[in-house]
Amino acid sequence: MRLATRADGSRDGALVVVSEDGARFLPAPAPCRTLQMALDAWAEAEPMLRALEERLAVGEGDGLDASALLAPLPRAWQWLDGSAFPTHGELMQRAFNSPPHDGDRPLMYQGLSHRFLSATEDVRLPSETDGIDFEGEFGVIVDDVPMGCSASDALARIRLVVLINDWSLRTIAPVEMKTGFGWIQAKPACSMAPFAVTPDTLGQAWRDGRVCLPLHVEVNGMWFGNPNGDAMAYGFHELIAHAAYSRDLPAGTVIGSGTVSNPDHERVGSTCLAERRAIEMIAHGGPQTPFLSFGDRVTMTAGPFGKLDQRLAQTGSA
Repeated sequence: MRLATRADGSRDGALVVVSEDGARFLPAPAPCRTLQMALDAWAEAEPMLRALEERLAVGEGDGLDASALLAPLPRAWQWLDGSAFPTHGELMQRAFNSPPHDGDRPLMYQGLSHRFLSATEDVRLPSETDGIDFEGEFGVIVDDVPMGCSASDALARIRLVVLINDWSLRTIAPVEMKTGFGWIQAKPACSMAPFAVTPDTLGQAWRDGRVCLPLHVEVNGMWFGNPNGDAMAYGFHELIAHAAYSRDLPAGTVIGSGTVSNPDHERVGSTCLAERRAIEMIAHGGPQTPFLSFGDRVTMTAGPFGKLDQRLAQTGSA
């Protein structure tokens, strides 16, 4: 099942079920008018949404205007982002001669969740000197997860899978990291691809809590990378269990995989500029690829999630 949120003038938009080809939609019934409402009562909402999916499969529905879509979940209770691809961390450590991650615990931080950008709106940021970067990653949206939930039980708590661009400001990040208090300015709002899908929609591409699909990234129309999401050291169920060790996770919590990265990066490329620059530092002694400038366009696609297609613009510009 493929879900989306249409703009209707409200902060949370209106939930719709979308046809398999992404061309048609039917609005969700009143008890699950928004995606958060559906997640809050998933056991009751899912059968109603599945019924709409069946109607779409036989040709019902109105034409879908992708430009009228918000992020599937325009705002969330929590955004917890992992770093589950070892190659990405290893490359960054080598490039900056930093100590390796010590221990067998997943890396994770809590980021901005009160707004997720839509797949097509301009990304407005203050300054090019901040080192503007994109990060392609997969994410899951969970049902209520009790504190202490095991990884095996957490798999059944995953309701939806999404594609995310986690925007980053690279020159601010190291300054904030040195304070020991974490990121604030370095992590602006993320973007979500237009469609959130149930795990069964991915078929064989959903295995062991991982999205086993290539994530295709282009910058200004030029190929940048297509690494596969199957290389996670920790599956999403393990990331959820880690996050829920000492807290409940409310329905609607979004868990990110971190930057998708593969060991054969020379062949498949990368999903963020920082990794490309780290590879160049290792090979040539210094980075060659610049960070983004205003007017640059970044696109990302993977399987059934639809396309992220966004242009960078300066805050306050027309």
